[in-house]
Amino acid sequence: GCEAAAAASRLGARTALVTQNRAKIGEMSCNPAIGGLGKGQLVREIDALDGLMGRVADAAGIQFRVLNRSKGPAVRGPRAQADRKLYRAAMQAALDATANLAIVEASVEDLLMEGDSVRGVVTAEGEIRAASVVVATGTFLGGVIHIGDERTPAGRMGDAPSNGLSRRLRAAGFAVARLKTGTPPRLDGRTIRWEALEVQWGDPTPEPFSYLTTAIANRQIACGVTRTTPAAHRIILDDLHRSPMRTGAISGPGPRYCPSIEDKVTRFADRDAHQIFLEPEGLDDDTVYPNGVSTSLPLATQQAFINAIPGLEETRILRPGYAIEYDYVDPRELSATLETKRFRGLFFAGQ
Repeated sequence: GCEAAAAASRLGARTALVTQNRAKIGEMSCNPAIGGLGKGQLVREIDALDGLMGRVADAAGIQFRVLNRSKGPAVRGPRAQADRKLYRAAMQAALDATANLAIVEASVEDLLMEGDSVRGVVTAEGEIRAASVVVATGTFLGGVIHIGDERTPAGRMGDAPSNGLSRRLRAAGFAVARLKTGTPPRLDGRTIRWEALEVQWGDPTPEPFSYLTTAIANRQIACGVTRTTPAAHRIILDDLHRSPMRTGAISGPGPRYCPSIEDKVTRFADRDAHQIFLEPEGLDDDTVYPNGVSTSLPLATQQAFINAIPGLEETRILRPGYAIEYDYVDPRELSATLETKRFRGLFFAGQ
């Protein structure tokens, strides 16, 4: 959404970025990182098109690593851990400095249509008329959070879903289906035994994403590395029947590149350990993101298996992990420009 609004503005179009909460622009809902294998190349391509993400990641990065460095340039993947607060501030500043761009705080509940063309959007505050509308809803379209047998309508933890827009798209005849993704519990870094963990630093000389960045200014930090254990696997397997993926509460498929810990211990049952990277979410934030243990098991189960992992025996969960299921529009509804085939001027991005 941020990139679409900025790109339209750069091309001279008077643009409004409509968002539920202006303060959460650039929120980094899940992993506080940018890039990686495959994804890092995309960030560089966005930068080459004068996009924002590369420069913002450079302004917020607190650990930079080029993955696959020993291999050829085509498969190297630049990656940066970001300070979530710095990333949010840098993205908001970049948008505020963009000419032709206005930020409107509202929830879009409907589309203005005339025949086979879009003419704007409807919010609780009124209509916003436009020749083109780009829908970039992420996990918010009809979103539902699952933690064990608990279900909460939400676009992400603490934010309302976009249900009115979801109903409108279904009523308009679009092929709408469900996807799911997940996120791990957030941990209290003050309760982690860091001295018992393997330490992983970034590259000695940080390599920026953007060709416009001359130097990385932030202090760089290390992350901790640990692994799951057979005892942790047993706790997960014993409560697997309480996972919403197993009970049928979730119907949408998840991403292949980011399996939950429930999937890992069942699909790779021959392995007695899975690696976990403990990534601090900021320079002055005690919250830690345990990369590798995405889960939607009940909170008590999450706390039990976390405490069965070396270095995390006394670790406290600050926020439970969860799965989120949400609507998406079948990409076959779109042309190569991402404009819908059903309605002129309506585009989908960021699904």
